[in-house]
Amino acid sequence: MWLQKLVVKKLTTRKILDSRGNPTIEVDVVVGNGKIVGTGRAAAPSGASTGKHEVVAFPEGGPDASIDILKRSVAPKLVGMAAEKQRDIDSLLHELDGTFNFSKIGGNAAVATSMAVAKATAAALGIPLYRYLGGDDACSLPYPIGNVLGGGAHAGRMAPDIQEFISVGIGAERVIGAVFANAKVHKKVKAEIEKRDKTFTGGKGDEGAWAPNLDSLQAMEVVSEACKQVGQELGFEVRPAIDIAASSLYDEEKKKYIYQREGKAREGGEQIDFVVDLVKNYKLFYVEDPLHEEDFEGFAELTRKVGKDCLICGDDIFVTNVERIERGMKTGSANAVLIKPNQIGTLSDTAAAVRITKEHNCVPTISHRSGETPDETIAHLAVAWRCPLIKTGAVGGERIAKLNELIRIEEELGSKAKMGRL
Repeated sequence: MWLQKLVVKKLTTRKILDSRGNPTIEVDVVVGNGKIVGTGRAAAPSGASTGKHEVVAFPEGGPDASIDILKRSVAPKLVGMAAEKQRDIDSLLHELDGTFNFSKIGGNAAVATSMAVAKATAAALGIPLYRYLGGDDACSLPYPIGNVLGGGAHAGRMAPDIQEFISVGIGAERVIGAVFANAKVHKKVKAEIEKRDKTFTGGKGDEGAWAPNLDSLQAMEVVSEACKQVGQELGFEVRPAIDIAASSLYDEEKKKYIYQREGKAREGGEQIDFVVDLVKNYKLFYVEDPLHEEDFEGFAELTRKVGKDCLICGDDIFVTNVERIERGMKTGSANAVLIKPNQIGTLSDTAAAVRITKEHNCVPTISHRSGETPDETIAHLAVAWRCPLIKTGAVGGERIAKLNELIRIEEELGSKAKMGRL
């Protein structure tokens, strides 16, 4: 009964740096009941390649405007609310904002507040966040997806057009093995790049992935070879994957995907054929955003062609939004959905997106953003909601914060720990 007496006592917010050196928001929340006190801290990331249907990260005036609104309008209403009633907390954020896309408060302020309340409540109960949100049976760990070679919006002008070349230690029996497999692939990729790109000076993109002077097919060869070598060394399957971020390549007027590095333009059907060839030639495990964010039919066609062999994951097309996910599921537009809490603004909305994804037998994939912080919350969300994949990057402090937290969770779970089912 004492759990019902836990109330929000205090909210504090500040402007902090993200991994690109840009400002974002961090929120501290204190909950208690007179005898027990818990504190929670959460910070919001920001994306570079963003979907146009995402909630607004910050209102006009940026993080400072969000902070002012949190202090003046949100904190006075939040203090005194039952801390364990997460849906009520999140409903209040929607009510106080009053817009469909958090354009008044800002999605980053909303999601940081929502997560901080949950973390503070878990702390007051003396249990980890994944157990508070997922119950005692939350013991399934996700396979990390690691960006090891970057292009597109995450890298320089001479880097590949495809945004991310990824490794997945899908054969690992433990999360620690999968984590170190991706790190090992990252090292191998550097060695393979140096064989092919004599101008390479060790540059990296936003997520710590190498940014070489290679085209997309050359980059695909590099990552495929690195995955093969690491898989042989470790004795389990390590597969390549990609995030094309096709919306950033799509020219609406020309109705074509413009690959500037390659000097090619592909129409919708040609883009589908291109991706099908990549899946077959390199045995890709996962392809994210292969087509632009409004092409539900194209996604469906691609999923029909290669969905039995590969996960076709939607990010910009779904933006963690239940309505868009439901639309995509009706048309068979994907067999995996990327889940980013700050795309939708609250934990409750994020959990709903995970539920609807699972109801349609698709794979929910919890994800970081390119502009990250050391906040480790998504590691707990993946375990709590039994998501079999988590996109975290492979190296870099803000990336390994999530990965090392997964290792700690695996250790804490002990013999109960198991890898997610795909």
